[in-house]
Amino acid sequence: MSEDGPRTYGGWRRSRGIGFFGLGMGGTLVLLGAFLFLVIAAQIAPVLLLWFGPPSLLVAASVLVRVNGEPVGMVVVQRMRWALGSMRGHNRYKAGVITDHPHAFQLPGTLAPLRLLSANDGLGGQYGVVWNRRTGDLTATIRVAPASIWLADPEEVDTWVANWGHWLSRLGHMPQVKWVAVTVDTAPEPGSVLAERVGASLDGTAPPQARDIMEELVRTAPAAAADVETRVSVTFNPSLFPARPKTMVEAIGEVGHSLTQLESSLSSCGVSVLGRASAPQIAGAVRVAFDPSARGRVDQFLEEDPGQLTLEGAGPVGAHEHVGYYEHDSGISVSWAWNEAPRQNVQSQILAGLVAPTRDPKRITLIYRAYSAADAARILEAEVNAAHFRQSLRRKQGRDETARDTFDQARARQAAAEEAAGAGVTLVTMYATVTVTDPEQLPRAISEVESSAEASKIRLRRLFHSQSNGFAATLPCGIYPPALAYELRN
Repeated sequence: MSEDGPRTYGGWRRSRGIGFFGLGMGGTLVLLGAFLFLVIAAQIAPVLLLWFGPPSLLVAASVLVRVNGEPVGMVVVQRMRWALGSMRGHNRYKAGVITDHPHAFQLPGTLAPLRLLSANDGLGGQYGVVWNRRTGDLTATIRVAPASIWLADPEEVDTWVANWGHWLSRLGHMPQVKWVAVTVDTAPEPGSVLAERVGASLDGTAPPQARDIMEELVRTAPAAAADVETRVSVTFNPSLFPARPKTMVEAIGEVGHSLTQLESSLSSCGVSVLGRASAPQIAGAVRVAFDPSARGRVDQFLEEDPGQLTLEGAGPVGAHEHVGYYEHDSGISVSWAWNEAPRQNVQSQILAGLVAPTRDPKRITLIYRAYSAADAARILEAEVNAAHFRQSLRRKQGRDETARDTFDQARARQAAAEEAAGAGVTLVTMYATVTVTDPEQLPRAISEVESSAEASKIRLRRLFHSQSNGFAATLPCGIYPPALAYELRN
């Protein structure tokens, strides 16, 4: 940052292991195993190389050759799993309205084990808690209203960003918090709620000119207005609470205490805390995501009869996951994941274009997973050692150091120095989902999201063969695809 210029932010870095050719521990072990297998075969009988050489080279190529940054072996396995799942019909879903089966109205895919509970907030109100019956995680959502950075002083915006960094670093001292998802949900305002409210408030004796003006405003507002909602969803691991709760009631009580601590400090990050999302509000968000044409009805239910909204009834009547998009009720969605963070420093408003409302419903979710203080020091020390190892290996091999290698080493040392000074270490990822109701509008919506991401210096990667998971990650339900993949493997 220059002395008289705007403050910039950066320091994001992709984790790199100490393995060969940029591979992780698993890929390095596979490569070494293939090499040792060839050596042993050659020692036993050189003719065995004719039989075992091609398979070993094929295994080595599966981890060395990359497609869009992923080893080709993983790509092949993913394609095979997708083909097998499609043959078994696992990418299709029909609710009990159409077919008679014992799991009627169960949510599809990774949302299936979720159950929505209601809890007291201690102030006479209720808030919703999403319980993942497979993992035991509990997710609660805080509704916030961000302040506009365009109307604030730059110094005040810098303070908000700094406080947000402190808020995230505090998560490293709360082992019960698994991750935090910040979602900006935007959609064109349907206008039904506005029309009903204005119609109910109009005085029958009002002058005709005044009535005409109000009716004209109601007709034109849906074309110009947008429905924007910002949510902070916090996922907890009940087994890591200091009080060690033994029942669900005790666990939800601990969730409430932790939320109170987080809410009190969240208000200093440039947002106004509106309260905790109720169970009907969470169910309504899921319902609207699957059926965007129901947004007006959901708003009406929230206003008049919230009990009509349940998570069991919020799922789609039918859903079909394709390779590159996801069909569900009245919508077709496409989801992306963060492939690469900005390489250069950026200003505080860098994401404004990406999260801004468009002609289509859109959800942008940033997920933060904080390391504990002990794990942060250990991980950053390993990253610095790995960077030094790669530098020494290049020198011994007589290879010149690239500009990216130099930059990566500087980032690793900077992160270690900042952590030693008290900063936290957090894994950050992003998911984006856009939904259209007209299939012909899908290419335009895809182009708008990708161009907005490019303008925000972010590289998004379309989640081919994983559209339903990316879709679920943007809902206030505590779904985190990397953790889900790890839990499935174990």
